[in-house]
Order: sequence, then C-alpha cells, then structure tokens
Amino acid sequence: MLAAPLLRCHVSYAGTTQVIETMPVADPYPVPSVDIGGRFRFKAVMVGSTARIDRILLYAYLDARTQPILVQEAKYLPPFKASAMPYPLTGEQHLYAGPVERELIYSCTLQGVRP
Repeated sequence: MLAAPLLRCHVSYAGTTQVIETMPVADPYPVPSVDIGGRFRFKAVMVGSTARIDRILLYAYLDARTQPILVQEAKYLPPFKASAMPYPLTGEQHLYAGPVERELIYSCTLQGVRP
C-alpha cells in the first residue's frame, strides 16, 4: 500500500542544502515560501489529495530589497508515475539571478503516488 504523496526538494545555495517536504493541499495560496540563504526564496506546492495530485507548482524567487523577484515558475501536471519509492521529478535545476548571478540549485523527487 502506498503512503500519502510526498514531494521532496533539495535546494542548495552557497554550499548549504535545505530539504523541503511538501504534502498535498487543497489551496495553494497559504503555502509559504522558504528562505534560502537570505538570497532566494523557494516555494513547492502539491495541489490535490492523498488519492489524486492535480498539479505540482515550484517557484524560485530572488529575495530583493523591495520584494521577491520571480526567477522561475515550473508546473507539472498528471499523469504522475505511481511509486512508493522516490523518483526524480525535476532533474537538477540551476538558476542564476541578481547582479552577480548567484546560483540556486534544486532537484525534487516524488513518491507515494497512487495508480
């Protein structure tokens, strides 16, 4: 039997990696973004239920003085591979932003998707 779907993202900046885990939600708007090294923000949202994932949304922002600036938005739609084990969803992503082109690296896996 499969567990509830779990999206796990490894987000790296300046030699430090944070693991962000996301479960399904009905409403994506209250999901907060996560501070990454004081330079970036990352938001991972899985919209749906334990029985069905409607979409996965990933947002990366440069944390600017006035407000965060969107660097990348990625949207993943079904069908998703049914698997109890984690499998790569995004591959390794390299984003560059800001006046000195700071690098944010992330990759996400998905697991627990029901057939």
